[in-house]
Amino acid sequence: MHGIIVIDKPAGASSAEIVRLVKARVRPARVGHLGTLDPFATGVLPILIGEATKLAPFLHEGEKQYSGLIALGAETDTLDPTGEVVRSVPVPALAAAAIAEVAERFRGTIEQTPPVYSAIKRAGVPLYKLARRGEAVAPPPPRVITIARLDLTIAAPDRLSFDLVCSTGTYVRALARDLGAALGTAAYLAELRRVRSGRFTLDLASSLAETLAALEQGRAFGLIGMRAALGELPEAQADAATERRLRNGDSRALDGLVPPGAKYFKVAAGERLVAIAEATSRVTALIARVFGED
Repeated sequence: MHGIIVIDKPAGASSAEIVRLVKARVRPARVGHLGTLDPFATGVLPILIGEATKLAPFLHEGEKQYSGLIALGAETDTLDPTGEVVRSVPVPALAAAAIAEVAERFRGTIEQTPPVYSAIKRAGVPLYKLARRGEAVAPPPPRVITIARLDLTIAAPDRLSFDLVCSTGTYVRALARDLGAALGTAAYLAELRRVRSGRFTLDLASSLAETLAALEQGRAFGLIGMRAALGELPEAQADAATERRLRNGDSRALDGLVPPGAKYFKVAAGERLVAIAEATSRVTALIARVFGED
């Protein structure tokens, strides 16, 4: 089995736990995922199975879309509902105009300081592990992110609902923290639901329970083929002789197959994905990945 299954992740399960559950049902195939979701979060979690695990570097850069709820008046150490409250601040009266003005400030390309409780590593150790040991952890350096859309709505005197489209690498927990500061109070991310990860959307997703039940029966429930998963990536078709050369690692087989203007492109034999290549000129390319024949 090779392809991608999109799961609507339930709250309470970690992304790694879901990978383990799927792997137990598709052994010996490799299994991975795109874009970790925290255990309290729900929504789109693409699971890569078999040869599709090789696609991860070519799929992880897509935009992410979220909806959720921000709690105002308190900040937790993890910036989410699983943490301990570290400070409480009065919440000013919320006005729609002020909320809209704050949202506008965060749209576009901005700098964001990731949370201390994150998987960013220092001396090879994830920061969240250091923090959980009780060690003093300096905040990670700021990173540049892009927020393509941020719509805020007053849900209660101390709650904001939001719809967000952002670049890979954005920490929504950090965004909640920063929005609270901009409003003159404290904040943490109370609820989070991912509705899109790149080209993978909720309408492609199935529940964890029905996915696992199908896999136990040997059915590829909702499986997206590898060629389809690459979406609009430019494509070249290979004949049988070219396919054999590519599977033997011969990049010269790509000469003359480069689609106009392509940086990376997929090479297929009919419906079957053979390779992903990186163009080195208008007519030459190097093999980036080769996929098995199964």
